[in-house]
Amino acid sequence: CPAFLFVPCPWDCNYWPMTSGHPYVITKNMPDSTNITAEKYGHMAHETVITTHVNADFDALASMIAAKKLYPEATLVFPGSQEKNLRNFFLHTTSYIFNFLKVKQVNFKDVRKLILVDTRQKSRIGKFAELIDEGNIEVHIYDHHPDSDEDIKGSLEIVKKVGATTSILTKIIQEKGLTLSPDEATIMCLGIHEDTGSFSFSSTKPEDYQAAAWLTEQGANHNIIADMLTRELTAEQIWLLNDMTQAATTCVINGAEVVITKVTRENYIGDFAVLVHKFMDMENLKVLFALAQMEDKVYLVARSRTENVNVAEIALAFKGGGHPQAASATIKNKTLAQVEKMLLELLQNRIDPQKKA
Repeated sequence: CPAFLFVPCPWDCNYWPMTSGHPYVITKNMPDSTNITAEKYGHMAHETVITTHVNADFDALASMIAAKKLYPEATLVFPGSQEKNLRNFFLHTTSYIFNFLKVKQVNFKDVRKLILVDTRQKSRIGKFAELIDEGNIEVHIYDHHPDSDEDIKGSLEIVKKVGATTSILTKIIQEKGLTLSPDEATIMCLGIHEDTGSFSFSSTKPEDYQAAAWLTEQGANHNIIADMLTRELTAEQIWLLNDMTQAATTCVINGAEVVITKVTRENYIGDFAVLVHKFMDMENLKVLFALAQMEDKVYLVARSRTENVNVAEIALAFKGGGHPQAASATIKNKTLAQVEKMLLELLQNRIDPQKKA
């Protein structure tokens, strides 16, 4: 069985099965996961580190696992938070299989080489930006995002306009004649599916199809992929989606029709980007900016199907990132009203009236 379908736990837990595609854990005496990892690794020197962007998604996770095949001596380290809810649980589960560390478990003085995957923006790599500022380490970059003013420069940079960073790394792995386990192939194929919208996004390229085909040959389990991507909405998410539709307003800015919606919740509700995508499809919108105040942060998720609205530029102004068609940002220390005001000012300045939607 693939390891994350039926994982025997060495800490006297029951097995971790997948039932109807949804994982669950029945624990007996499982210690804290942070202590487990720290105890396992002790005071090892982590000279080569593979990391990605904060709020890691499946393409980020898959790219890290793929990069580990190219840098087998490297340590996998998340720079900060991962996307929450079921995604966060899935990442938590795979951390036991692939030995992920948290950033606080790495002594930065030991790091000599930093491998960045699925990002090259300094503002999106958390505390690892400190290593970049020091300038004493070797940096290798694998990314598929558009250029930005705050891009990190690496001694090795492989940046291609494809649908997923995992596709870039998959081709390199294939060219080197390396093999993958079914577990690795499944997670990597999942990363490609997520970032290409299962090959429906306009950013999808032939390389993405080719990579997914090869990963299928390596044993990728498409039943698991389908289960992870087609999740039913919770009651909270349905109410949030309803509030988004009710709060939506349409305005014309420099000739472009833009829909803006904003919602507020006391507690965090996961998969906000999924809800934005559903809203976009339900109403057949061309441009959508969704704002959500949850807990102490404001979340921005943007989608565009027109050339004259580059949502990546807007998200970058909020220290976020993404692609011209899909981008996001997490904003701290600002109210929802302040973010909305900034957004409207940015749209007035950034939407190109010369292009036709």
